[in-house]
Amino acid sequence: MSLEAGARLGPYEIASAIGAGGMGEVYRARDTRLNRDVAIKVLSAQHAIDAERRRRFEQEARAVAALNHPNICQIYDIGPDYLVLELVDGRELAGPVPSADVVRLGVQIADALRAVHSRGILHRDLKPSNVFVTKSGDAKLLDFGIAKLRDGDTRAAHTIDGAVIGTVAYMSPEQAQGKPVDARSDIFSFGALLYELISGRRAFRGDTDAEAFGALLRDEPPRLDAPAALERVVRKCLQKDPSQRFQTAGELVAALQPLASPASRGPSIAVLPFENMSGDKENEYFSDGLAEEIINTLAQIPGLKVIARTSAFAFKGKHDDVRRIAEALGVTTVLEGSVRRAGNRLRVTAQLITAADGSHLWSERYDRDLTDIFAIQDEIAAAIARTLEVKLGVTATRHRYSPKLLAYEALLKGRHLILTQDTAQQTRGMVWVEQAMKIDPAYAEPHATMGLSNFLLSMMGARPASETMPLIRSAASEALRLEPSDLAPHYLLGAVSAAFEYDWQSAVKHFEIATRTSSPPAEAHWAYASLYFQPFGRFEEAVSHMRSAVERDPLNVSWRGILASHLVHAGQIDEAIKESNHAIALDPSSPVPYTTLGEAYVAVERWQDAIDILSRAQAIFPGFALTAGLLAGALHRIGQGSRARELIERLGDSPGPPTGVTIYHVIRGDLDAAADWYTRSVELRDPFALVFANGPLAQALWVSPRWPRIAAMMNMPPNLV
Repeated sequence: MSLEAGARLGPYEIASAIGAGGMGEVYRARDTRLNRDVAIKVLSAQHAIDAERRRRFEQEARAVAALNHPNICQIYDIGPDYLVLELVDGRELAGPVPSADVVRLGVQIADALRAVHSRGILHRDLKPSNVFVTKSGDAKLLDFGIAKLRDGDTRAAHTIDGAVIGTVAYMSPEQAQGKPVDARSDIFSFGALLYELISGRRAFRGDTDAEAFGALLRDEPPRLDAPAALERVVRKCLQKDPSQRFQTAGELVAALQPLASPASRGPSIAVLPFENMSGDKENEYFSDGLAEEIINTLAQIPGLKVIARTSAFAFKGKHDDVRRIAEALGVTTVLEGSVRRAGNRLRVTAQLITAADGSHLWSERYDRDLTDIFAIQDEIAAAIARTLEVKLGVTATRHRYSPKLLAYEALLKGRHLILTQDTAQQTRGMVWVEQAMKIDPAYAEPHATMGLSNFLLSMMGARPASETMPLIRSAASEALRLEPSDLAPHYLLGAVSAAFEYDWQSAVKHFEIATRTSSPPAEAHWAYASLYFQPFGRFEEAVSHMRSAVERDPLNVSWRGILASHLVHAGQIDEAIKESNHAIALDPSSPVPYTTLGEAYVAVERWQDAIDILSRAQAIFPGFALTAGLLAGALHRIGQGSRARELIERLGDSPGPPTGVTIYHVIRGDLDAAADWYTRSVELRDPFALVFANGPLAQALWVSPRWPRIAAMMNMPPNLV
């Protein structure tokens, strides 16, 4: 029954009808508590009276409501027989549109699907009318009216009474035939949507559903007038055989992103290290710190892509052409500047440069007292936001605590050393951070930095987890107590819950909070991927999170190397080899991508290739347990057992040996010894016991009668896939 204007559903007052569909009617309404306009979908009487259908609908609505993605229409509330949704002001998706817009919108929709699938949800009715384009030009995926959680019943194309549902022209062949479906079905529908967005016509046409059904099962769509690379993506989505399509939405995003120009991806910026003009080399920590603080401030602005410190600082002292830097980092603008410090006086210059032609968009000079440094940071960020017209409901200024100046300087000195990723330098840096804590006990950032430093030392095996994990928990908790609005330290608590306590419910809670912020730190994606998704065999989500880390920090070879390791675990060996080689080309001095490339070769038993590349990794970082374990195992497999044993014996005094020795014994086929060492690894809370728990090497241990006990020690099921 239709609702009239002025009718009430709980606290919601109906304003007008918007439309109707198979599940019910949609109305514009006013939330009288929060004083905002919303959309309300009222279930039809047929759906409302079916208790089982309503229960499932509410369950699936809650799953969608748990998503927080800029390209998914948000569910605000669930009432008896109605849903309260974000009111999207825009128009239905329609083609044809220029290829650049196709790619930009396609990336947004595919990433929304990635988020949906990561929650175990299938959309099942992806079509142009279920995607809105907002006034700002962004895609919003909506209408999950027939979405279904993936469970034991894989016949997701059916309603409860057995009728096939969806829209025939956009269904996958398996969905149209009532066969079992999975995420690849949505990927087929995405291909049909993209085809129509490019051409303005449906991929599978017919005057009746029966004719469209026949075309869907039988025909290939006509060629597109589009760039060849874009058409290849569409064709791969539209393969009749699901095994020939992109296997995950994460793969789809990765295929589309390289086709997008930086300008089509929205505003983006790289903040280069400010040049130290003081003459005193010791002041370099201050000029670097100023750039880093501006990065952190800009990162709070939703919709603005900000390149992380590691990649931006890769160009320090090189004086490269700004346009080349922007191309390498995939950004539309670059901020560069200089700092001259004389006593308590500062002169800061900053200029914002467009990547397209190197022209200056904005520049300013600040002559201030040193005590004005925080105001200068905020003024620069605000000027950039105005210049880039980033008007997304927030300002660039962070309402943050202003610390004592000496504490701020001590933190900058400490962070300058900690971020070198050299263990000795990190230890020196931690002394400065501790000094910052003592100078200003109310300053949150030193605690967060101390937590990160201990986390890095733990993951690299430089200090035992039994020592670092309690320190990480204490530091992160104190940072959150002092600055509750900064949610990033939650990933550190998630890491402790996962790697030290094996408390998975707590780990997920903290990881979710940390990664739902407007610009999560790359470390949050790394921890969530490596310490939760990968151990439980959720490889798609793991790879997706690591791709997010790489996108934010594209020149960080450690992230690319770790992404390659996740790809190995996901069975994408060719892609892992490609990613590792890319990272090695970026920085041949880093051991991480050599080790992950060796891991890929071991996974496919290319023993000599593995030995060659792992030997290079070991030469850079002698004695790292994981490298040594992989290398020793490969040497054993080609008959060099004595050399292999020598490598393993050397691990006795090196950091974190248990998981490395476990890997060695797995490769040589001694599962009993491997189980002994894996047990020790778990008892010592070696984080890599989790990282490798569902990897191709550890899976060989699953046949051991001792594996169920080892899995139980980690509060995991014995079969992790």
